[in-house]
Amino acid sequence: MEKWIAQIDAITSDFRSAFDHLSVEQLNWKPTPQKWSIAQNIDHVIVINASYFPIFEDLRKETLELPKLAKWDFIVSYFGKFILKSSQPDRRKRMKTYALWEPTIGELSSDILAQFEEHQNKLKTYIAGSDDLIEFESVIPSPVNKNIVYKLETAFDIIVAHERRHFMQAKEVLELAKNWSPLRTPDVSL
Repeated sequence: MEKWIAQIDAITSDFRSAFDHLSVEQLNWKPTPQKWSIAQNIDHVIVINASYFPIFEDLRKETLELPKLAKWDFIVSYFGKFILKSSQPDRRKRMKTYALWEPTIGELSSDILAQFEEHQNKLKTYIAGSDDLIEFESVIPSPVNKNIVYKLETAFDIIVAHERRHFMQAKEVLELAKNWSPLRTPDVSL
């Protein structure tokens, strides 16, 4: 549990350090209409992680329903490895986001980083209370497709990798923003 919590703390700190000084306009700036802003990257992480919370709760209450596929270790392992690989920060594997996980369209509020930090604390609570579930090698379904199953510990690895992936994506937006004149104000250093 400690490794995931430490990684989440580090990612939260990285987001704060990189983006806390930006204005709401800077957080919401998009390089193109099709690309996400820094705020949308943060919102997307919140949305995707929160979609796991009911699954974690059902697992804890022992009311989680799994498909028959979850009984076959090789399928659980395959899906886990595939999703984890596609979530890596290097972004070599690009995937279209499911509608369920799309970030908010339009301007997000200036407190998006505070929302993110609050969300991260909730995520850490779920992780901290999962020792026995990890030891039992619990399996969960993906929030978007019940037939995609993987171990709970793999889900935590996916979440952490995905957060790092979107931190890197938001940093790329910040780099692009440096060349956009309205973001280049004398009192704000990017």
